[in-house]
Amino acid sequence: MTGTTDLSIAEFGFPGPLRDRLVAAILSGEKTTTTGLLEEYRREGREPEVAGTRELVVDSAGRGVAVIEVLEVEVGRMGDVELAFAIAEGEGFTSVAEWRDVHVAFFTSSELTAALGEPPVVVDDDTLVVCSRFRVVERL
Repeated sequence: MTGTTDLSIAEFGFPGPLRDRLVAAILSGEKTTTTGLLEEYRREGREPEVAGTRELVVDSAGRGVAVIEVLEVEVGRMGDVELAFAIAEGEGFTSVAEWRDVHVAFFTSSELTAALGEPPVVVDDDTLVVCSRFRVVERL
């Protein structure tokens, strides 16, 4: 087993049904991309991951279930995300519009708004997002 104690934590969504679905998609190999708000990184005082970074994926109970390696990271406009990237999120998206609607709902959810604090993040096609590709390197 990899030394997981020195890895940063990769949390997908918030604990509960969404995280459970996302973690299952990661473990099955369906989910190989993810999208986050650049503003979330800024407010948390951290930089987006870089290629080669390894992270510990945790489940809803906070248990490590896999180690992923970041393959590629791009910061861009939400309106510029391509269909292939959206499909690789492993959530069954069949169009960029569907991907966008689900992400806008998450990025403006009460949970994320509470986590990020004031002022609320405006989410539209010009919102900068961090688009990452990754692969599972170890299941725990």
